[in-house]
Amino acid sequence: MSTAELEHSRFGGTTVKILFASQAIDGHFNPMTGVAMRLKDRGHEVAWYTGPVYADRLAGLGIQHFPFRRAIEHRADNLNELYPERAKLKGPRAIGFDGEKIFASNVSHFFEDIREVAQQNPFDVLVADSSMFIHRLVSHLMGKSVVNFVAIPNMESDPQVPPLFFGFRPPRNPAEKAVQGLAGLLSDKVILRPASQSYRRQHAAYGQPVPREGRLTDEPYRCSDAIIQTGTESLDFPRRRVNAKVHYVGALLPYRSPGQATGGSGEAASGSGGDGGFPRSYPATLVVTQGTVDNLDQDKLIVPSLEAVKDMDALVIVATGGHGTEALKARYTQPNVVVRDYVDFAEVFDFTDVFITNGGFGGVQLSLSKGVPLVVSGINEGKSDVNARVEHAGVGINLRTESPKPADIAGAVRKVLADPGWKSRARTMREQFDREDPAEAAAAVVEAAGTRPTA
Repeated sequence: MSTAELEHSRFGGTTVKILFASQAIDGHFNPMTGVAMRLKDRGHEVAWYTGPVYADRLAGLGIQHFPFRRAIEHRADNLNELYPERAKLKGPRAIGFDGEKIFASNVSHFFEDIREVAQQNPFDVLVADSSMFIHRLVSHLMGKSVVNFVAIPNMESDPQVPPLFFGFRPPRNPAEKAVQGLAGLLSDKVILRPASQSYRRQHAAYGQPVPREGRLTDEPYRCSDAIIQTGTESLDFPRRRVNAKVHYVGALLPYRSPGQATGGSGEAASGSGGDGGFPRSYPATLVVTQGTVDNLDQDKLIVPSLEAVKDMDALVIVATGGHGTEALKARYTQPNVVVRDYVDFAEVFDFTDVFITNGGFGGVQLSLSKGVPLVVSGINEGKSDVNARVEHAGVGINLRTESPKPADIAGAVRKVLADPGWKSRARTMREQFDREDPAEAAAAVVEAAGTRPTA
């Protein structure tokens, strides 16, 4: 009997028809692929609703693809093309704009597409990217089980958790609590207001009232049967209220076929196997990346980082995400500096001492799952909240800026290398990541929801 047949038998022979739905953004799509393939290998029927950009990838995985029809395909590489005014926005205005245009405005389009998909390919359970905000409509109007998939930190509101978008840590005194209270009002009533209004209007058109209490980002948590939350509870802030539907599953990585290396954006990595051909004659290894979304302006983090560490007695590995690689190679010719489009982080982190990053949640989780401490510096796309969690957990130094100075980066790197406490705390968190198989844990959540009686 094959492994898939054994798993199918273990689950009582019940086949669940599962539809995954995700934004056409690597950081949302990639973590879901390992779960989808685990469920497929266990004998379940898996299909996927997402943007056309992933057609070839899904074909390679043997998963039926239903592309966006009405919905706008928002990708990391087309946002400023779709919305030229976006490039000029910063801070709260940029967050509010993205909330309305990229996330809330597509809700009814997503829903109508999914209703159409259900006619062609009936499904039992929807595994929905939390940022699609379709959970209420699919659950209430289609009567389907819905599993909320959260590829970013836990965004459910709680009296003890700081407001979103400001990069706050939990308040330590009454003054900080008061400041965060005012910031929370700004976040909920101003920054998220256009997105919340759009969300409510679209639901009103379907006769679906939205509760006034809570915030928009609470909706996927309260309208789902279960929540797959990437990361560990130790990487979240302490909470007064415990949502029993939330399952922390650890670091969910992109699916890797046997023998395949995976790069920062989920594509094939440079180098193959082992240590990727990197020299190992240096006393320390530093890895630098600016992620896969905000990586066009390398003067934000990659260049300052190289200026900071190029002359250190350390191997410096830079993953550009496929932008400006050759120019960086020509500019930084030091023998200890290796610049590649992509590297296999899962393998390179086995011998890394410090990870310098702008704070993408996937990379942060992978780093900590390998026990690697961080130097983080990023604000936009919610990275300030990720980096605040890194700082709160004591597993990295947060520079709290979008454009750090080389001297500040160098100082932070030297501090992490000199104090073994940083690595010790990161290794303690690695033990928490190692407690269970993330794809296995997530697949179990989906199976349970898929066999639960629906309305």
